[in-house]
Amino acid sequence: MTAVTTTTHIRPVRRRLPLGRIVAWAVMTAIVLITLLPFYWILRTALSSNAGLAGNPDNPLPVDLTTGGFERALGLQSTKEAIAEGGAGGGLKFWRYLLNSVVVSTLVTVCQIFFSAMAAYAFARLRWRGRDKMFALFLAGLMVPTIFTLLPNFVLIKELGLVDTLLGISLPTMFMTPFAVFFLRQFFMNIPREVEEAALLDGAGKVRIFFRVLLPMASTPVLTLAVLTYITSWNDYFWPLMVSYSDSSRVLTVALAVFRSQTPQTGTDWSGLMAATLIAALPMVVLFGFFARRIVSSISFTGIK
Repeated sequence: MTAVTTTTHIRPVRRRLPLGRIVAWAVMTAIVLITLLPFYWILRTALSSNAGLAGNPDNPLPVDLTTGGFERALGLQSTKEAIAEGGAGGGLKFWRYLLNSVVVSTLVTVCQIFFSAMAAYAFARLRWRGRDKMFALFLAGLMVPTIFTLLPNFVLIKELGLVDTLLGISLPTMFMTPFAVFFLRQFFMNIPREVEEAALLDGAGKVRIFFRVLLPMASTPVLTLAVLTYITSWNDYFWPLMVSYSDSSRVLTVALAVFRSQTPQTGTDWSGLMAATLIAALPMVVLFGFFARRIVSSISFTGIK
């Protein structure tokens, strides 16, 4: 007898994507493209010549592809070459302004994180009379528009003799802000008190507990707040414009406006301006992109909606 064996071919089941998911992906793709479009247009303008932009402004591709805009922004062109390409003869001391921005942003970030963390620990862990009322009053500062504090801050900086200095630019936001204190306080309140009580049993004081126990545990929200503070300080424009008048204290955001006002006879140097803007924004885009996941997880952990 011969056994007859039959084989059956099982066809793989093709899963169809639901219509809702397809629509969601399409909407998200459109949002990403719309978000990235300004950056592409900046890059396209920076790689074009001013003469080409004037003759063909609607071309989606770089017109007369050139790196002259980046060379002018970085100070690699002479005055004669810059004027010949439609740039301003005054130039842009990019590296000087970049150093000023780095100094101001670093000073503001380091000091604000340090003092805000100590204030947040006092509001979250220490028990003292009127603590909750003081925190509510302190938190009310979030409702005060920044523009209302510009004039008092300017008068104070002028009385201190710090006008046209990097310290004068940094001082108003150097110590603490209501948002930073609230952000870190939310994290400290979520840490179990048993951790602090165990350290107290080991003989540690409040200061040692803060620096050796709680602050290392808060490394993620501290890093998140540091990135947000650094980006905010880097992008600040109006306050540095009020108190800086020379190249010694002028930050990059104000320098771009000065570069824009140096209009040559042929018109605005859009190529050089967009190149300088792209170089100035690129570090913050990379910084935020690198820490984006930590920022989202930290904000969700602290309970901020």
